[in-house]
Amino acid sequence: MFYSHIIMPVIEQPQLTDTTSVNNIAELLMKGGFIMIPILLLSMISIYFFIERVAYIRKNSVIDEPLVKNIIKEIRNKRQDEAFISTRNSNTSLGKILESGLSQSGKSSNEIEKYMEATANIEISEMEKNTGYLGIIAGIAPMLGFIGTISGVIKIFYNISLADNISIGIIAGGLYQKMICSGTGLIVGVIAYSFYHLLQMMIDRFSINMQRQVNDVVKAL
Repeated sequence: MFYSHIIMPVIEQPQLTDTTSVNNIAELLMKGGFIMIPILLLSMISIYFFIERVAYIRKNSVIDEPLVKNIIKEIRNKRQDEAFISTRNSNTSLGKILESGLSQSGKSSNEIEKYMEATANIEISEMEKNTGYLGIIAGIAPMLGFIGTISGVIKIFYNISLADNISIGIIAGGLYQKMICSGTGLIVGVIAYSFYHLLQMMIDRFSINMQRQVNDVVKAL
């Protein structure tokens, strides 16, 4: 009996679930007002663009060094047709760049290099597609947050003027709700800004490695 009096209160204590925590966060965000809707939409758009671009860049930025070595070997052995077929079978940006150069075999090295450079610019542009939206979101989201906060402050002082009464509770309660807009907007802006530069780093890394492989092929030609 003594143990039952100790154990029962412990068992009957309510426990917070993950669902309750999620609901509390959602309620807190919604206190920021209607301006939170576009901010949250921008956050989802930035996540979508980041995941879609990462998948595309990883797929197309593969540097197949054995393929490049095999192409250089075929070129040196005067088998450029086999080298051209190898590049065509490679479904990567580097394969397309090398294919554009080998398709111009017989021309001067400067002309071949220009064709490769033009194709490389196109491939890099494809990788950078939609990344500009992340830069836009990084600038717009914080501004939307500040707009929501300022509109909330205006509303607070308008209500004070109607009530003709300054209450710390009214000011603090309304202000903390509106500051949620600023905080969320800044967080979304930082995330979008980070996503943008991470993608640019991936593209720059591919560009450097690609240039190194292209130079080796041009020398062999």
